[in-house]
Amino acid sequence: MLEVSADMGAKVLERFPAGAPRGSWPAEEFAARRRAEGEPARVVMDLKSDAFLVVVPTGDED
Repeated sequence: MLEVSADMGAKVLERFPAGAPRGSWPAEEFAARRRAEGEPARVVMDLKSDAFLVVVPTGDED
């Protein structure tokens, strides 16, 4: 997992609390469904909010 930064150039699709039950990976499962639909989704960790974020690149490279 990567830490998300403000200049990452990614859109957050969904947030999941880091305290999921043992053996449960809801963020990874959500990202896998998005990837199956053709979106380049990946999971990153937002340390400040203690949450996993599912993000896709925005394509905005200024």
